[in-house]
Amino acid sequence: MQGAACCYTKALKLSGSQAESAVLHRNRAACYLRLEEYSKAESDASKALETDPGDMKARFRRAQAFQKLGRLDQAFLDVQRCAQLEPKNKAFQDLLRQLGAQIQHKVMLSQLNSTDARVQQMFSLLLDASAKESDRQKAAQNLVVLSREEAGAEQIFRNDGVKLIQKLLQSKQEEIVLSALRTLVGLCTGHQSRVSQLCAVMGSDVSTVSLAACHLLQVMFEALTEGMRREIRGKEEAILPEPSKELRSMLRHLLGMMPASNVSGPGRDSAINLLVKQVPRKSLKNPDNSLTLWVIDQGLKKILEVAGTVPELSEGLRLTDNSHMSCSVLLSKLYDDLKSDKERENFNKLCEEYVQQHFSRPGLDGKLRAIQTVSVLLQGPSDVGNRTLEMSGMMDAVISLCASEDVTHQQVAVEALIHAAGKAKRASFITANGVTLLKDLYKKSENDRIRVRALVGLCKLGSAGGTDFSMKQFAEGSTLKLAKQCRKWLCNESLPPTSRRWSVEGLAYLTFDADVKEDLVEDKNALQAMFELAKSEDKTVLFAVGSTLVNCTNSYEVEKPDPQLVELAKYAKQHVPEEHPKDAPSYVEKRLAKLLEAGVVSALVCMVKQESPALTEACRECIARVFLAVVERQEDRGTVVAQGGGKALIPLASDNTDVGKIKAAQALAKITITSNPEIAFPGERIYEVVRPLVSLLSLDCTLLQNFEALMALTNLAGINDRLRQKIIKEKAVPKIEGYMFEEHDLVRASATECMCNLVLSPEVQKLFLATGNDRLKLLVLYSGEEDERLRKAAAGTLAMLTAEQPQLYLQILRQCFKIVQALLLSEIPDLRHRGVVIVQNMMQAEKSLAESLMESEALEILSVLAKGGEDMPDPVSKIAQNCLDKAMEYGIIMSREGKEKCKGTEP
Repeated sequence: MQGAACCYTKALKLSGSQAESAVLHRNRAACYLRLEEYSKAESDASKALETDPGDMKARFRRAQAFQKLGRLDQAFLDVQRCAQLEPKNKAFQDLLRQLGAQIQHKVMLSQLNSTDARVQQMFSLLLDASAKESDRQKAAQNLVVLSREEAGAEQIFRNDGVKLIQKLLQSKQEEIVLSALRTLVGLCTGHQSRVSQLCAVMGSDVSTVSLAACHLLQVMFEALTEGMRREIRGKEEAILPEPSKELRSMLRHLLGMMPASNVSGPGRDSAINLLVKQVPRKSLKNPDNSLTLWVIDQGLKKILEVAGTVPELSEGLRLTDNSHMSCSVLLSKLYDDLKSDKERENFNKLCEEYVQQHFSRPGLDGKLRAIQTVSVLLQGPSDVGNRTLEMSGMMDAVISLCASEDVTHQQVAVEALIHAAGKAKRASFITANGVTLLKDLYKKSENDRIRVRALVGLCKLGSAGGTDFSMKQFAEGSTLKLAKQCRKWLCNESLPPTSRRWSVEGLAYLTFDADVKEDLVEDKNALQAMFELAKSEDKTVLFAVGSTLVNCTNSYEVEKPDPQLVELAKYAKQHVPEEHPKDAPSYVEKRLAKLLEAGVVSALVCMVKQESPALTEACRECIARVFLAVVERQEDRGTVVAQGGGKALIPLASDNTDVGKIKAAQALAKITITSNPEIAFPGERIYEVVRPLVSLLSLDCTLLQNFEALMALTNLAGINDRLRQKIIKEKAVPKIEGYMFEEHDLVRASATECMCNLVLSPEVQKLFLATGNDRLKLLVLYSGEEDERLRKAAAGTLAMLTAEQPQLYLQILRQCFKIVQALLLSEIPDLRHRGVVIVQNMMQAEKSLAESLMESEALEILSVLAKGGEDMPDPVSKIAQNCLDKAMEYGIIMSREGKEKCKGTEP
């Protein structure tokens, strides 16, 4: 090959023309490629191309030389030109693919190198003890940003970044620890990774650090439970082949935090919150509850350690005001997740053993722990709580401790008594035996903590009749006095938040009485104090606030008995529930206005945002009920939307009890009907509203809920095609069609209006084109009905279909010729307008259709409409004239001038 190159060199010296020289340079370039002298090959190929730019062989050889020289972009341009001119050349295509892959790899490497340099720079700053504190903090924040990028996360793993982050977790600076945790979140999102000591970090006294660690663990739990669907990144030692094993290991760490004395209150609450979210089944349809059984077996007694802790006692665990409530929710979730009597019996047995173990210990501390545990169980799995309360000597101990001189002992006993009074089985016993005791505590105790709890006990017993006006438990006026004292404590900011929270608990029971409701809404200071508590860190108040508001707004379910049955009950001298006169609609409406004025919407919005086990499904249902009540009046809906109510309702419609979902969805429907949906639910949020609205199109819902859902969907379907596609995707079209046959006029008309907007979608139009269906016939019949609203909707749908689908014209002509004429002759302008649009669409479609129309009375009607008049809107006249013009264009009719000329030529 070296000899061939020499020969071409000699030939070039003898060459006398540029064309010969170009061929010789091209051939010598091939020799240099074989000899791996790529610079010379590139030079010769370029010289050949200077003479003949269309020489494909020279260009291809230069591309090969560029590739070997690493000049990939230039090589790609040359071979791309070759492939464009000879697309079937396999050599060109192969080199093009190679270069594409090499360029992509080079770009990725350059990104990695760039990212690697940045990661190294951040690490150097963080490890440099002499660096400025501000620089180290900035480096830590930059590391967070890098961890959220694929390349950045990869380089952090490659550079043993996890070890560095673990060192940063031990820093005494809050900003550095937070950045380290957020970096780990970025690394773990969507992936499985081992991160040690996180539970210890979550137990930190600094709430922000604890929450960040909790967020990280939440991400890790989600990554593990997803079953490693995404690609795992990092070193081999970071890969987990058994996600279930690692998941249980993490749960074991969380359970270990329960009785640990070095864990902070917020950290323990975060651990309970994670257990609530991750352990019970998301749906009871899933038959596998093995994780719940494992947690009960491994950790129930550890959870009960938290339940039985009395913070005021020496050497107790550190708790927050929310810890006992969170514990109740966790125990309730675990118990509800059990499938059989055998599993529930085991749960009961473990709880009874724990309570008995402490109750039988000498001294009061053990008995106090046992009673505190029973209190938590009564607030959670109440069946289990009742069983432990019935244990020998338990109730006697509670009653005797209520008379103790020690405030802590009294507090624990009174709380247990209050929680027991809420259970129907125990209420009658406590009413008979505990009222006197509670009254004595309320009147004689010098400690407000005890007095407010005794007051709540009295409130609870005093409200045993519920909303039945005739079932008064106490003497006339006593309930109002109790409520007045509750409001007084609620507004007393010098009292600790826990005591003020108990006053709301009392109001939650007392507001079954309409007189109490009226007094409460008149006390603006009390309302605002209650709303401020709802926004505070004390999450245990959420259900009490929600219940109080449900009572004040009368948004609870009320079953109205059959009048005949009521008369029979009176004749048989049976008790008949009576409604309080102040629970009449006029009173409720005034109370709603005062609650809105006091700021109830902002309080509800804040309550929804709370991330706490205390925000149970029952609490969410209360909030949904109140939201539905406050949007009842059309003029109040703008205020609700302006204060964030629309946004807050969306999660309530998806994560709630079955009743709560319906209430929230109905509130969304009311807002969507009267407000501009694009303003009420800006951005992508508007698409989240569709599913809750479609859920109201069910036989389980009332006709009013069906009607409001259809109205709301009509508004959404008229906005854009993407929303129409979302409605179709949620399988709403068959349901809407079903309601088009509903007997109720308003529901039938609203379903037809919704379909009128949906036919703008080609997918829905195809349904009308399908053979063997009567959809079109139904619209034709509805266009001739007496109900004006239904006629408008049906005729409007026909007008849209005839504009979009020419195939329908002949069918319409056969089926609705007389009905179209009736639309043209209608006295209602909107119906005339729809009629002339249908006729115009038919005439524009086909000449034969136009001829059929003009042979009928339609010609005369259109002529009258085209002349216009006072009662004839301009659009109708204009469209009618367009129809006549089209008929003249076809030559079906003649203009007046044409007729006159014809007359002039007659013999």
